[in-house]
Amino acid sequence: MSSFYACEWRRLLQGFDAETRAVLSRVAQTHNAVLAEHFYSAMLSEEASSGLLSHEQVHTRLMASMRQWIAQVLGAQPHDDLEALVSQQVKIGEVHARIDVPVHLVLRGARCLKDGLQSVLNHEPADLQNRALQMANALIDHAMEVMSQGYAVSRDNSSRTKEAYRLFTVTQNLATVREQRRAELLNWENQCLYLHAMGASNQLLSKLATSDFGLWFRHKGVDIFHGAPACQSIQKAMERIDNELLPALMQAKGADVTTPLLQLREQARHIAMSLDALFAQNSELDAGRDALTQLLNRKFLPVVLTKEVQYARQSASTFSLVSVDIDYFKQINDQYGHEGGDMVLQQVAAVLNNNIRGGDYLFRLGGEEFLMVLVDTSAAGAMSVAEKLRMQIEREVFHLPHNQTGKITISAGIATFNGHPDYLRVLRHSDEALYQAKSQGRNRVVMA
Repeated sequence: MSSFYACEWRRLLQGFDAETRAVLSRVAQTHNAVLAEHFYSAMLSEEASSGLLSHEQVHTRLMASMRQWIAQVLGAQPHDDLEALVSQQVKIGEVHARIDVPVHLVLRGARCLKDGLQSVLNHEPADLQNRALQMANALIDHAMEVMSQGYAVSRDNSSRTKEAYRLFTVTQNLATVREQRRAELLNWENQCLYLHAMGASNQLLSKLATSDFGLWFRHKGVDIFHGAPACQSIQKAMERIDNELLPALMQAKGADVTTPLLQLREQARHIAMSLDALFAQNSELDAGRDALTQLLNRKFLPVVLTKEVQYARQSASTFSLVSVDIDYFKQINDQYGHEGGDMVLQQVAAVLNNNIRGGDYLFRLGGEEFLMVLVDTSAAGAMSVAEKLRMQIEREVFHLPHNQTGKITISAGIATFNGHPDYLRVLRHSDEALYQAKSQGRNRVVMA
């Protein structure tokens, strides 16, 4: 596909004389800052993109990238490496799909870029100006076509993966998950009523949305039961409990406690009944996990991170990633064989899984590397979790073949979402922090 588009690009360039190509190249080099402003002014005027482009880091980097793009696309020559230029357009389209930039906004920006070109070419002779504009329009249209191809393929793959993930989330043992979630809801209710009865301070009555049940429902349940009316009913009941009934309960005294107390218990029962109905509507499906550890695999990582980025941006919250790697894992395989390595991987996975909340995610990315997605968690909270896990792994006695035991350690890198819409940024920072932890001697946690 890239060869086809590269040949088409070369044919377009060869269709214009050297003088026209030279003029357009010079204009692209000298006026790319002005032209980039034309492009982004159109996009920033649209409400749909203002949130994406408002992040300072995005805006700064995109302006520089756009100036470079203008110089490369409009300054291309027939003898250039056009396959590389085509690959770049595909990658740009994939990034747009990943951070959910609407195609129509990019096309609008391209149209405004063409208008801007007309203003910077108006001092050229009329004939040369017309040829340069014709050439620029053809090159920009071709680049947009290639970009759209990358965008469409990426969106299609993402849609299939999202649907696979939605199906995957309902393949867990639903009876077990249901009972776990009901127990979490009941525990929150009992704790809330107990603390109130004991006269605890208002701050101790934690919101349902931030409880184990609330985290699971907001970050996972809404995907499992996507679109179901009962799902919306639970969300409304949670909001009423947190925003109306809890404050009323904390302010009530004596006999006035009865009404908000009964209403709170009624809403909690409504949530439990709605939850039962949702689980009853979903039959179990057969889908795979990581065969060895039964954790999520890399396939669903883009879906989860995209969802968490969107959630964090919409709710002004944050999340943290913890990249975990088993130290000297190759030595374990060399000494105890792959059976020993598999046993260690399973035990590490169990320790990690037992120390995350219902709303968090745990992936095995491959080999000896794991990734934890800690929802609604700050950098300090992630550091506390990672350090606790590091110490627990260090103390743990690991079982190995032939009734042998051994000790292992882990290294971890942490990165916290900072508002950038591309999830690869925070993932890359987490990987870099893990690399630092390994290079600094292992058995440690490093914050990006």
